[in-house]
Amino acid sequence: MPLRPLRYTINVTLDGCVDHRSCDPDPALHRHAEHNLNRADALLFGRTTYEMMEVAFRPPGMLAGMPEWMLPFARTIDAAKKYVVSSTLERVDWNAELLRGDLAQAVQRLKSQPGKGVMVGGVQLPLALAALGLIDEYEFVVHPRVAGHGPTLLAGLPQKIDLKLVDKVEFPSGAVASRYVPKG
Repeated sequence: MPLRPLRYTINVTLDGCVDHRSCDPDPALHRHAEHNLNRADALLFGRTTYEMMEVAFRPPGMLAGMPEWMLPFARTIDAAKKYVVSSTLERVDWNAELLRGDLAQAVQRLKSQPGKGVMVGGVQLPLALAALGLIDEYEFVVHPRVAGHGPTLLAGLPQKIDLKLVDKVEFPSGAVASRYVPKG
C-alpha cells in the first residue's frame, strides 16, 4: 500500500523569513491554502504552530473580526484532524491528538495510514522532518517582500536536499507558490 504523502507548505519572504507576521494574507492566498488543506486528511503541527492556529481559527475566536474571505479556510482548518508533536503539552483538544516518542516512527505511522495526505506547517518541526527525509512535497509561497529579519526557511538543515519543481502558481499580489518534490 502506498504511503500517504507528507506535504510541507510555508509562506516565505524573498530574504527567507518565515515569520507569519511578515506576509500579508489576501483572498487568493487563503483560497490556495484552503485547497492545500483539502488535499490532506490530517494536519501535523509542533506546539507553537498548533497554539497559534488554535488561537486564530478555533471557534468562537475565529469569527471575531475575521474577514468573510477567511472563513472557508478557518472552517476547513477547524474541522481537520490534527496531530501535535510536543514534549511539553500535557493534552490537546480541537480535534487533535498528541504524538509522543520517536519522531520518525510516529510520522511513519501517520504516513502509513490510508488517506489523501498529511500537511505540516511551521518552522522547527518541518526542519526536523526534512532532516529525517520524511517530507514528500515542499511548497514555498514566496511573497514579494524583504523582511530583514528571521527566522529563516529551514535554517540549520544538516544536509542539502535537491528538489524538482512540479508546479507553480502566481497570485495577483505577486506571491508565487512553487511546489517541489525531492529528486531521486
